[in-house]
Amino acid sequence: MHTPLAAQAGQRPGAVALIDRDRTLSYGELWERVAACAAGLRRIGLEPGERVAVYLEKRVEAVTASFGIAAAGGVLVPVNPVLKPRQVSHILGDSGARFLVTSPERLTSLRDGLGGGSVEHVLLVGGNAPGDAGEGWSLHGWAELEEDAERVDPGIGEDDLAAILYTSGSTGSPKGVMLSHRNLAVGARSVNKYLGNGPEDCLLAALPLSFDAGFSQLTTGFAAGARVVLHNYLLPGDVVRTCATHGVTGLTCVPPLWMQLADREWPAEASGGLRYFANTGGRMPASLLARLREVFPGAAPFLMYGLTEAFRSTFLDPDEIDRRPGSIGKAIPNAEVLVVGPGGELRGPDEEGELVHCGPLVAQGYWNDPGRSAEHFRPAPPTAVSDGDAVYSGDIVRADEEGFLYFVGRGDEMIKTSGYRVSPTEIEEAAHASGLVGDAVALGLADERLGQRVVLAVSPSAGPAFDREALLRALGGELPRYMLPAEVEVREQLPRSPNGKFDRAALRRELEQR
Repeated sequence: MHTPLAAQAGQRPGAVALIDRDRTLSYGELWERVAACAAGLRRIGLEPGERVAVYLEKRVEAVTASFGIAAAGGVLVPVNPVLKPRQVSHILGDSGARFLVTSPERLTSLRDGLGGGSVEHVLLVGGNAPGDAGEGWSLHGWAELEEDAERVDPGIGEDDLAAILYTSGSTGSPKGVMLSHRNLAVGARSVNKYLGNGPEDCLLAALPLSFDAGFSQLTTGFAAGARVVLHNYLLPGDVVRTCATHGVTGLTCVPPLWMQLADREWPAEASGGLRYFANTGGRMPASLLARLREVFPGAAPFLMYGLTEAFRSTFLDPDEIDRRPGSIGKAIPNAEVLVVGPGGELRGPDEEGELVHCGPLVAQGYWNDPGRSAEHFRPAPPTAVSDGDAVYSGDIVRADEEGFLYFVGRGDEMIKTSGYRVSPTEIEEAAHASGLVGDAVALGLADERLGQRVVLAVSPSAGPAFDREALLRALGGELPRYMLPAEVEVREQLPRSPNGKFDRAALRRELEQR
């Protein structure tokens, strides 16, 4: 994972690697910090394979720590900075992290829960330590960690565990997806191949580093020798200003953030340099895509589909967008993607089946959860070319005659009503196309008569006051009767997960408990 960064430092030590507000580091300077961090971690007792949690906002030290952990032979556990102490404690306990990198403010919120847990060493970034160390753990200043020390080669192999990314599931506590060094390195090369990232590019890291697409802004950027700008945005306008300041050429976001950005004014200095914009973390509504193409006329749109368990799976070539509306494209480089039936048989054109991802991007399973790992990580279907395990996504897709894939819905999100199988995304697309809503999420709730009734939760658009009847009339003109929502729930904001995706599970629980 860290080798491309070291290579760039050797070849282009003076080139800009990382920008964090008023701090700029060259590749040579960044690698020196990473190597010193790795040596410091080994000096205070880190052994190969031990987990190190990083609970920080996006900043230079978060990057230094992430790659220093890998270079030391440890396993990175990035923790989303917006999580609450209870959620952080779950991740620390589940991962068995013996080391924690955090800030004084965040340590204060966690202090009571650290005693008796797995954490033995807390490395503090910024400010002074808030009091003495607690029972069972010691406190270290970040300056102590970055002191020059003898470098040690931990003998890392490409199949060794590099990171555990915690992602929310449909039920229960977050699950940790185990990624090897090979997963991360091959993933970076694959994405760079189709996005065309290179040394002249400037990538904005707007998504959380605990999110696979967020962290990949670092791995892909450093592998390409690009500049990476760290950004902790509070308002959509902050993103616009940062793009203008640094001449951002590549911007990757999730649909809820794109919805906010599409409504902003984008002056030429912010949008003119954008070479591409990429979507991940959910399907982009056609109306939103059309708006973004107006905002960024000179940028190529990349629509990507993926899952944390396999990094990325598919992308749609920008040249195919108008010819194949709604498609999620074909497999990315270094991936094999199949559409299979319940017995592992290949589905034919326009036949629905489960998307199964094979190849070197498939993760090593779920940390500390062999049961769930066995359920989702299984031998590749007999028809696969790739060896080894595959990840069975649970997503229902179909392929056309030329192999382009179309997302139908999550296996556990499909709505079954009046004997029909209904994709929630089709209802959501129609709601967005009406221009009457900001966000939209369709769910199926239990109904004695219908099996499930369609419930559409929306937030109002930025325009005139919300008109429920106008929305229903618009939907009635686009959808058959069985797909029309029996209820429209209006919320000022729809719940989102820490990674910015719509939290369908939380919304479902809320609606079921009314």
